[in-house]
Amino acid sequence: MDPHNDPRLVVRFWKPHGVLTAFTDREGRETLADFIDIPEIYAAGRLDRDSEGLLVLTRSKSLRGQLMDPDIGHPRTYLVQVEGIPDEASLRQLRAGVELKDGLTRPAKAQLLDLPPQLPPRRVPIRLRRSVPDSWLRVQLTEGRNRQVRRMTAAVGHPTLRLVREAIGPIGIDGLDPGEWQILDDDASAKLQASVNQAEESSRSPHGRRRSGRRSPG
Repeated sequence: MDPHNDPRLVVRFWKPHGVLTAFTDREGRETLADFIDIPEIYAAGRLDRDSEGLLVLTRSKSLRGQLMDPDIGHPRTYLVQVEGIPDEASLRQLRAGVELKDGLTRPAKAQLLDLPPQLPPRRVPIRLRRSVPDSWLRVQLTEGRNRQVRRMTAAVGHPTLRLVREAIGPIGIDGLDPGEWQILDDDASAKLQASVNQAEESSRSPHGRRRSGRRSPG
């Protein structure tokens, strides 16, 4: 079967900065349609216009539903450039959960990187303050509230300057450039499905993290 006609089709896409996670826009802004020409495919989640990195798109309603379910703690990993250099206390706060206006976040994985990640320059350069250093974190969440990473880093005193989603479960942006997409082969699609299924099973276990809430998947 031609993969373009596969009803289970899954695509990974590096969304550039400034692109909407939609295929149409009344205001004429850049959308997914400016990059992806596959019919009947939908984003399984979203990234804000000013965020970059991995989007997963699929025709599979079941996979899309799982990835967008707010109760399934499926991991999403981000590279985050922040103002200042977070100390261990700030990292512990991110790891334990941060109190936001819509409640306490789930614990996250947060690591201060020794060196900046190898990323292409952003379309619109980051505005850095000469008097304030910056640093990079790798943050992994198991939920997707609206602008959650940005709100979490701001809450611990380190506003986000640049946000790049590096991975969704086992699927990453490695090998792609901004604006490029790739159809996942059967092996990669199976690994993503297995990862989602495992997260769903864990969330439903007696000791899992299942809790109701609204996801703005990102």
